[in-house]
Amino acid sequence: MDRSTNLDIEELKMTREQYILATQQNNLPRTENAQLYPVGIYGWRKRCLYFFVLLLLVTMIVNLAMTIWILKVMNFTVDGMGNLRVTKKGIRLEGISEFLLPLYVKEIHSRKDSPLVLQSDRNVTVNARNHMGQLTGQLTVGADAVEAQCKRFEVRASEDGRVLFSADEDEITIGAEKLKVTGTEGAVFGHSVETPHIRAEPSQDLRLESPTRSLIMEAPRGVQVSAAAGDFKAICRKELHLQSTEGEIFLNAKTIRLGNLPTGSFPSSSPSSSSSRQTVYELCVCPNGKLYLSPAAVGSTCQSSSNICLWS
Repeated sequence: MDRSTNLDIEELKMTREQYILATQQNNLPRTENAQLYPVGIYGWRKRCLYFFVLLLLVTMIVNLAMTIWILKVMNFTVDGMGNLRVTKKGIRLEGISEFLLPLYVKEIHSRKDSPLVLQSDRNVTVNARNHMGQLTGQLTVGADAVEAQCKRFEVRASEDGRVLFSADEDEITIGAEKLKVTGTEGAVFGHSVETPHIRAEPSQDLRLESPTRSLIMEAPRGVQVSAAAGDFKAICRKELHLQSTEGEIFLNAKTIRLGNLPTGSFPSSSPSSSSSRQTVYELCVCPNGKLYLSPAAVGSTCQSSSNICLWS
């Protein structure tokens, strides 16, 4: 007991001595003058900070006002913006819309009760491209012309989808029941025309004309020209040739007339009085095939008036 008590007393003494020493060191006078630094922002720095805070607040208020104004003017709603509506099937535009840059869409269609109008100050161009981005088709509607550039151009009927007109590099096909040309100058073809039937309208004339060149009609099995209720006329300036290489030329009619045939005359020994009253003639043929008339008599007079064959 005595030993433990002595240890406690010694510890108390040591603690007291350490406390006295610590308090004496704090109370010692300092040799240097202490400098005091103020804590916080004062002077012009404080005014600048308040100015920037006020400027930020004004900017936020202006931005908020502009945002509200834009939302009001552009008519932003939950469904879309202005005439633009976002639906489950896509985007819906109402009224007049202007596109200043290219428009890439999969499908464009109007409402059921209104047409679809595409309008431009210069032209309207519709392009079609493949998966590699190459141009495969183009339709341009301009002020002077409508141009289509594609491998094949087709116009189909709305009812049965029948091809009415098709064009490609090789041929142009017209599938309509009737092709009608109403121009005053008719139809002009630069090359050959192949058709099974050419017919004019009722009570109208059909005219095939080549003003400066020849008009040729060819068919491997025959060419038939028929006028069921009128006349058939073939008029030329120089010569009219009827030629059959293997067959014959057959003229079948009740009356066959050959006008403006040359008329032969009797020799000078023949009486002249009989030629003045001549009304019946004999048809003669020269060796070269030329026909002429000779005054008829009891016998053949072709030999006696064969001077026409000499001059032909």
